[in-house]
Amino acid sequence: MSNLTKLEFTALDITGKNYLTWILDAEINLAANGLGNTINDENTTSDQDKVKEMIFFRLHLHEGLKIEYLTVKDPLVLWNNLKERYDHLKTIILPKAQFEWLHLCLQDFKSVSEYNSALFRITSKLKLCGEVISKVDMLEKTLSTFHASNVLLQQ
Repeated sequence: MSNLTKLEFTALDITGKNYLTWILDAEINLAANGLGNTINDENTTSDQDKVKEMIFFRLHLHEGLKIEYLTVKDPLVLWNNLKERYDHLKTIILPKAQFEWLHLCLQDFKSVSEYNSALFRITSKLKLCGEVISKVDMLEKTLSTFHASNVLLQQ
């Protein structure tokens, strides 16, 4: 139990602006502590594990959210309530990330490392929203943005 309280990542903000990264962090931490099954619909988790997970969740929620979900004692119910409340953010973030992907161009950056940083930031957003971006897609995107004078390099 003491291990659960030591694990720290950013608490879920009441506005939900960090929801997508929060669920990823929560899933990873729960799996690492053997509690990943408690947020699945077919869970057969013991009451003790459910309590551990509720303590974990409450440590990583904004104070306003703690008060709002004060009566919820089942981690699956809390998980689904938060998902219902904030999952729509994917529909907001996805079009913006797709727009950024579409307009990403190597020539817009001072260095290749800045371009790579932007490329991975955008692909991370797309992946968090459920889009599948492969290394081939990233390579093709990079090569397609080469200047016309470098077409030979691209081929």
